[in-house]
Amino acid sequence: MASQEIETLTGALSRLPGLGPRSARRAVLWLIKRRESALPALLEALAQVQEALVECERCGNVDTTSPCSICADPRRDPRSLCVVEDVADLWALDRAHLFTGRYHVLGGRLSALEGVRPEDLTIDRLLARVAEGGIDEVVLAMNATLEGQTTAHYLAERLEQLRALHYGMVIGVARLERPAHPGVDTPEDLRRAEAHWVAQQR
Repeated sequence: MASQEIETLTGALSRLPGLGPRSARRAVLWLIKRRESALPALLEALAQVQEALVECERCGNVDTTSPCSICADPRRDPRSLCVVEDVADLWALDRAHLFTGRYHVLGGRLSALEGVRPEDLTIDRLLARVAEGGIDEVVLAMNATLEGQTTAHYLAERLEQLRALHYGMVIGVARLERPAHPGVDTPEDLRRAEAHWVAQQR
């Protein structure tokens, strides 16, 4: 029987995505066997992340700087903005090099069942970014779920209203349909995501 401290560590690791109790116990055993080399480095990395982690004031990405490395990258196309549900979607798309512009994280998706309303998301911040000017295209990269597509439809309507309000503003709205599971980045799923580009210019 392991000590209470080891059981506590195992329980904490088992709550991580993709790690059940069995996998967490194997990870703990691996760390114990390498406690002189791997464990200090892991603890130091976790401490550094905990101290430096911030939410990007511009897009909502999670990074160690604000603006984040994506928003601050001069190679990014500032006139193209990709809207995603959460940070996991942003990271998956960026790793796959499916988008070369900048991002906006909603922080979720509209859901009547879960009580998620437009004011619970960063939709107003998104509209404010677009209203500032300098953005020609907004790509709606919602996940291929009922809630995701409802959110995309709602955003398209709000962007259309914004375009009508600001006479002369030119905004192209396109949709990038993602797989139903957010954050998936296996080669097969990324190929599927790339094949699901659906440009529906309005």
